[in-house]
Amino acid sequence: MHGDMKDKGLATQAIHAGEGPDPVSGASAPALHMSSTFVTDQVAGFSAHDLEEEAPFLYGRWANPNVRTLETKISMLEGTEDCVCLASGMAAATAIFLTFLSAGDHVIVSDVSYAGVAELARDTLPRMGIEVSTVNMSDLDAVSAAMRPNTRLIHTETPVNPIGRLTDLAAVAAIAHAGGALLSCDATFASPLGQPSKALGVDLIMHSVTKYIGGHGDAIGGAVAGRKELIEKIRNESAIHHGSIMSPFNAWLIARGMATLPLRMKAHQAGAMAVAEWLESRQAVTRVTYPGLKSHPQHDLAQRQMTNTSGMITFQVGDRATGEAFAQKMIEKLQIVHYAVSLGHHRSLIFWMGTDALMETSFRLEGAQLDSYRDYAGDGVFRLSVGLEDPADLIADLEQVL
Repeated sequence: MHGDMKDKGLATQAIHAGEGPDPVSGASAPALHMSSTFVTDQVAGFSAHDLEEEAPFLYGRWANPNVRTLETKISMLEGTEDCVCLASGMAAATAIFLTFLSAGDHVIVSDVSYAGVAELARDTLPRMGIEVSTVNMSDLDAVSAAMRPNTRLIHTETPVNPIGRLTDLAAVAAIAHAGGALLSCDATFASPLGQPSKALGVDLIMHSVTKYIGGHGDAIGGAVAGRKELIEKIRNESAIHHGSIMSPFNAWLIARGMATLPLRMKAHQAGAMAVAEWLESRQAVTRVTYPGLKSHPQHDLAQRQMTNTSGMITFQVGDRATGEAFAQKMIEKLQIVHYAVSLGHHRSLIFWMGTDALMETSFRLEGAQLDSYRDYAGDGVFRLSVGLEDPADLIADLEQVL
């Protein structure tokens, strides 16, 4: 049903893309297919490389109906030719790096990114003979200066986790493509509804679908969307050879959550704006960073690039000791907002992220890069993922600790 949905609205696509009534039972809701193998009436080779595009399902590691449904939905909302779903967001990021990079190649990675990606880029890729440069992606001159003849990939993230700094995707895409490199972007914070990644020049659009796409905090998964020839390379490399496949049950759960993504993102944005504006009024809060606020340092870029400013807020309360003290109060007193990691769920989540600790473990920034990070984060930030609760209730819950 992929082609039938191309001219439909986003809400219709999120519900119906990749789905249809069950041809045997007539069931309206998709069935869950947990089988590891599928009976076939065709003579086929014993390698996934022998499969043709319209081949029937044969083996669960090669393809599964529930995973295919989710891939169709994501590629539809992103406007891409194809999508591959994998076991986690980290599996998706790793798949991009290990599919398109080899020993002797060079990759430019955002100097602030999801912690697992940052550590993979700094610790694992160099061990495999891949040259890595970490760059502040908001500094276009720095991105251009980092390009080399052997640069094969630029990997960015916008808004970046955790500080909410933005990347001008169209500008970075132009730099990448002029140098013959691909551009990949972790768009987890934005969701497929948050920015037109493909139109802005992104070749590989990555998501941790554990977050906004699934939306309910009950299933882990990752996805990469893009041109068919690129996605097929990832599918063969990561899913078939590395085995980092998504569970059919997780795909079923995430696809069910994705059906309400357009409605949820509107609510996340409205709730976050209300909470962000309230946070700016609190004497205990020294800095609020949210792309929807005029006070965001890149608000003009946010208005130009983002179609939904999402539900991710960071805020400062002063020095490290003050932040840790507030964190302890939150653990003890919050009743609605959960003190927990992760983001993009229907429940609101908050967590203290100290700058010194992140510098020691994940980012290890120095000089101008560290200064830029501290411009956004100071000695640390609370990362608040605003859920779907009534904003007034979230504000009242936070007010008792702030």
